[in-house]
Amino acid sequence: MTYAKDKEEVDFAYKVRRAMTESSEMLPSATLERLASARKLALSRQKQEEPSRALAFGGILAGSNGTMFSNKSWLKKLWISLPLLVLMLGLYGIYEYEQEQQINDLAEIDAAVLVDELPPDAYLDNGFNAYLNKETPPAKSEE
Repeated sequence: MTYAKDKEEVDFAYKVRRAMTESSEMLPSATLERLASARKLALSRQKQEEPSRALAFGGILAGSNGTMFSNKSWLKKLWISLPLLVLMLGLYGIYEYEQEQQINDLAEIDAAVLVDELPPDAYLDNGFNAYLNKETPPAKSEE
């Protein structure tokens, strides 16, 4: 259903209710009494629904009437916030570990570049990738 259609139905329901309220004032009292008794009869015959049930653990989720931490509110707050604190510390540890790994990787690359015996012109050459991909001749062995 669209919003406009829903609005039309609600407007119609209000108009019907208003018309019924206005016309009920003009009904004779005997008719009003019969309608009231019919309503009471209908309500008594209405099928009773079972009450809904909810499971709550020690009142922690259901409200402040719990028995587990009723006298120690700071302990209750700690108990609830402990998983969040552990999660935050774990995420911070992972972040720091990844940063350290990235720094170590960059340091290894820098050390390899500084130790390598490339001529300085190789770094300035546009064909540096081709130079790197070129196979280096095997070292001459003296016999």
